[in-house]
Amino acid sequence: QVQLVESGGGLVQPGGSLRLSCAASRLIFSTYAMSWYRQAPGKERELVASITGLGDSTNYADFVKGRFTISRDNAKNTVYLQMNSLKPEDTALYYCNAAKYGFNYWGKGTLVTVSS
Repeated sequence: QVQLVESGGGLVQPGGSLRLSCAASRLIFSTYAMSWYRQAPGKERELVASITGLGDSTNYADFVKGRFTISRDNAKNTVYLQMNSLKPEDTALYYCNAAKYGFNYWGKGTLVTVSS
């Protein structure tokens, strides 16, 4: 079955940077829009950023615009989230999502903690 495996989370100080990766397998990667979502303790899961299958269009939540960048490498079946200028409120479990035509797959998440 389709697998999405996130990595790159960890503890970082406010103002710092992290790069998340999501490696996908058992799917035709370039045909899926890929997204990053996050869920903070006690809150609902929310969309952070998304990118089209060919990487020609991206979309960001207002709260990360100018700080986060989503990208993908279709040759490596991997999507990335570069996170700069991190804030304590960015602390959450970050999930990778692959979606197309009603198919929807999720990874298990990688934890990002922003704290001094």
